Amino acid sequence: MSTEKAMKKRSSWAWIPSLYFAEGLPYTVVMLIAVVFYKRMGISNTEIALYTSWLYLPWVLKPFWSPLVDIVRTKRFWIVAMQILVGAGLGGVVLTIPMPAFFQFTLAFFWLLAFSSATHDIAADGFYMIALSQHEQAWWVGIRSTFYRLAIIAGQGGIIIFAGMIESNTGLQDLSLDVQASKGNQLEQQIDNSRLSYSQLDTDLAIAIQPSVLNVALGTQSSQSFDSLQAKVNYWNENRMEQINPMELDSLAFIGYTAPEPGDPVGNTAIAYIGLSSRPQNDEQTVVSFGHESGDKSIKLISDTRLVFNQDDWNIPYLAIIQVHPNLKHDAISTFIARSGNIPLAWIMSFGILTAMFAFFFVYHFFVLPKPGDDKGAVIESGAIFWKNYIKTFSDFFTKEKIGLAIAFILVYRFGEAQLVKIAPLFMIDSIEAGGLALTTQQYGFIYGTLGAIMLTLGGILGGFVSARQGLKYWILWMALAMKLPDVVYVYLSYVQPENFTMIAIMVGIEQFGYGFGFTAYMLYMITVAEGEHKTAHYAICTGFMALGMMIPGMFSGWLQETIGYQMFFIWVLVATIPGLVLLKYLPIDPLFGKKAKVEA
Repeated sequence: MSTEKAMKKRSSWAWIPSLYFAEGLPYTVVMLIAVVFYKRMGISNTEIALYTSWLYLPWVLKPFWSPLVDIVRTKRFWIVAMQILVGAGLGGVVLTIPMPAFFQFTLAFFWLLAFSSATHDIAADGFYMIALSQHEQAWWVGIRSTFYRLAIIAGQGGIIIFAGMIESNTGLQDLSLDVQASKGNQLEQQIDNSRLSYSQLDTDLAIAIQPSVLNVALGTQSSQSFDSLQAKVNYWNENRMEQINPMELDSLAFIGYTAPEPGDPVGNTAIAYIGLSSRPQNDEQTVVSFGHESGDKSIKLISDTRLVFNQDDWNIPYLAIIQVHPNLKHDAISTFIARSGNIPLAWIMSFGILTAMFAFFFVYHFFVLPKPGDDKGAVIESGAIFWKNYIKTFSDFFTKEKIGLAIAFILVYRFGEAQLVKIAPLFMIDSIEAGGLALTTQQYGFIYGTLGAIMLTLGGILGGFVSARQGLKYWILWMALAMKLPDVVYVYLSYVQPENFTMIAIMVGIEQFGYGFGFTAYMLYMITVAEGEHKTAHYAICTGFMALGMMIPGMFSGWLQETIGYQMFFIWVLVATIPGLVLLKYLPIDPLFGKKAKVEA
């Protein structure tokens, strides 16, 4: 290898890995990390899915402003400019997390991240094609994809695991509550008014639960009796700060409450009282997560799982209803645990690290990125000519053969998975009582951000390998099935709710491997659609429809899940995969596309 070639290769190593790592990271933040962040901050599944799905919009619309990146300034300019904007957006998230209206403010900065990231994608891909020859582009494509995936691992894995570590090390000590269900226990249906407020205990700040062991009587009660108790508890938990007189709770609880019709008997209940032992020393909220930890799942929590305390209401406990299943006939025990962590601090530090990373990327790429001679703004002699060519580029795409079928396939191929990707993280973190798996933030980060990302990458590599041997047309059905059938693991997980972390990780790893394998077919098909005079612009249009196919289903997925529950939602996801499989039959695909050309003797 000549000295000139060696220097060129070293130069490519200096910027291609870092450029595509920087490209993958903000997308990971906006699409994946934001979901976990909002869940840990107490935002509902409906709101998370709706508002984070809207963040796909810049990727949907990026084909429309991609020509401007070609015309105005250089690709190099756009890359470094977008990196500093990404850093500014992340810094804005850091500064607004402590605010009361953090959801609105952080969402605005995520929008800045999304538009900056989508524009960065355009510039980076264009720069890649300008700075490298066609042969070099082919040689480096695997490297750029690898570092894009590493960004997912670093973001969804490393950053989320880091946030989980900060949460677990900045909160109060965990406190467990053993619940014993027995025939010999006395039925306690009434709220103990003497426990509804208390004075500071002679201890340091800690979680306080009364009683220390909760006894629940096996057997049943009328649904009217249970609904009455639940109405009182809900009213108390929602209005603790209004200093309700405990003696008036019975009457106050029924404001706006209509007694239900007679129904089937339900399991007996008992109440735990959860507060803090002393007044917090600062103005920050103390968030306590309370839920099932281990033991018999026939004993479950009915009331809220996220409890928020401050300096004014620390000694006004939340009421937690524990209920046994009406069919439970034998003595049983179950353990519930209360955990606390400084969640805002954890995410401030996590997004702070990301901010520093993009400050580094900006400085590094400002000095390291090469300056190809072809990287310059276009010279447009006439605005009319520019707009004519601009319109023709788009019109040519929509005149392709069977383009309607192609667009329909691009939109629905991931119809099920577009909903799954929004809800799966919420399912993993949600409490057992809410139908989730109650994984910690660290556990989730490992499963999806580390193991899942690795399996996703391996599936993609295998997909590329087999497509090169026998072509896309041969493999596309098998790839689609490999992507969609493993979704059944979520049906299983939602019904069984296993506590075995290793089993959960293996099942998600299998699903992610299949997703990576099947996604290869999706990307290759879009390349076939984009073939022609304007392949770069047409591929960008395809990716815009791809983003739209993710955005729209994701918007209603949270509402749907909260309406029908996790179990039925995951069954629906399986049903939603069918349209993409049906359209496969009608796709016109060249049998030779993707096959490695044979060299004749």
